Parts: sequence; structure tokens; C-alpha cells
Amino acid sequence: MVDHHRQWPITDDLATLRDDIQRFAGQAGLAGARLDDLVIAANEAAINVLEHGGGAGTLAMSTDGAVLAVEVADEVGTLSPAAVPGRRPTGRSVRGFGLWLMGELCDSVTIEQVPGRSTIRLSMNLDTGHLDTGGPAAGAGAAPVRGNVRPI
Repeated sequence: MVDHHRQWPITDDLATLRDDIQRFAGQAGLAGARLDDLVIAANEAAINVLEHGGGAGTLAMSTDGAVLAVEVADEVGTLSPAAVPGRRPTGRSVRGFGLWLMGELCDSVTIEQVPGRSTIRLSMNLDTGHLDTGGPAAGAGAAPVRGNVRPI
């Protein structure tokens, strides 16, 4: 039976957090390259909290049976949709790869900013029968960031 909602604090123990994400997403029905993509994207979001979001936050996962969502919230609120690069950052770029990568790996990415809190929501459709599940290199979930990351 799938637990439909879980939440964990974001700490510097990212290995345990990745295990928790993988376990929850696997139980919800995500597998293979799409599961790997979600773990990578959620890890990037958690790293952003540690590096830019005051070092404290939460990662919550939920599913309604059709969509698996990961919400990563910080306690500073400086992440805004304007921080998302419009296209793939160059090799010389210092910032923006994580947000760009999240948009490439997930079916949907949204950012909500309110005073004192930023939340990034990563979503993956669980019904992938119509999608190529070979990962972003094969086209699954790969879309321009501006079309994939949006404010809510």
C-alpha cells in the first residue's frame, strides 16, 4: 500500500534523503530512468535549500495515483521564477544548472515565492504509457525550461 504523503527535513544527510525519495517514488509506481530523473531533480532542489535557502527546509512528497509531486521549501524565500535560466546555461555559467536540470528531468516544475518561503514543485506523471521512458536523452520529460518551469 502506498503512503500518499510523506515529509522530511532537509539536512546535509542527502544520501538518506535520496533513499527516502527513491523508496516513496518507487512505491508510488515510478521506475527506471524516470525514477532516477526524479531523484536527481529532487536532490538538486535540496542542495539549493542548503546552499541558497538558509540551510533549512523540508521536502514533501505526495501522490494522487496519477501524479507524483515533490515540494521542496526553504525558510528564506529568495528563490523566484526569475532565477530560472531561459535556456541551458553555458559551461562557463556559475549558477542555474540545477534549476535548468530540474526542468529537463521532470514533467512539470513550478516555483512559488511568498515572503519568507520559496517552494519548488517537481511533478512526474505516473501513467507513462504514452511517454518514452528512456530518460531525457531519449526525449522523456525534456522540454525548454521556460515552458516547463513557471510561477504558481
